[in-house]
Amino acid sequence: MRATSTIATALNNGAKSIIPVDSVAECIKLGKQMEVITAGERDGQIADGLEYGNSPFTYPREFIKGKTLVLTTTNGTKLLHMALAENAKDIITGSFPNLSAVCNYITAQKQNVILACAAWKDRVNLEDTLFAGAVIDRVKESFSIKCDASKIAETLYREAKDDLYEFMKNKDASHYHRLTSFGLEKDIRYCFEIDADNVLPIYKEGRLIDRFI
Repeated sequence: MRATSTIATALNNGAKSIIPVDSVAECIKLGKQMEVITAGERDGQIADGLEYGNSPFTYPREFIKGKTLVLTTTNGTKLLHMALAENAKDIITGSFPNLSAVCNYITAQKQNVILACAAWKDRVNLEDTLFAGAVIDRVKESFSIKCDASKIAETLYREAKDDLYEFMKNKDASHYHRLTSFGLEKDIRYCFEIDADNVLPIYKEGRLIDRFI
């Protein structure tokens, strides 16, 4: 939920690019080799050895514009590297803040699409399933969907869409409790703001850049 929202926000606020890495050690290493901002999260909090975390509010325009962010997260950046290992043709990252950009892009491509949810430590989670459902709900007329997981995600989203935050809260979602315990309710609410960031992060040559630029 926060990794892809933070990526969208940073790019929308003028970040030059985001370099996703799958370990804190690699993040720190690149920080010593390059002029970049190093940031990351483990278990919902700023990772040891890094100064910045995984909150969209950490990266306002006056801080991030023109800079490159090296980012590692518990689940999101790990998933991206899994997609790379499977030789994915194109990789984009999606969140509620850039929902329309994602849906417009994948519809226009007329290609097979896999919606890969980062989840939480290899376990299904509610918020990523809701986002997948939101995408499916918007693009389903342009695709042939023969996947029960997709149908489940869409059904869940349609039940929750009137108030995603309250749905998470009322269903006792694990990540809702995890982030709330860290005082990050503001982050959760922001990550459910549809189209707050009109960017399309696409992976090119080791970096995520805004395709619209």
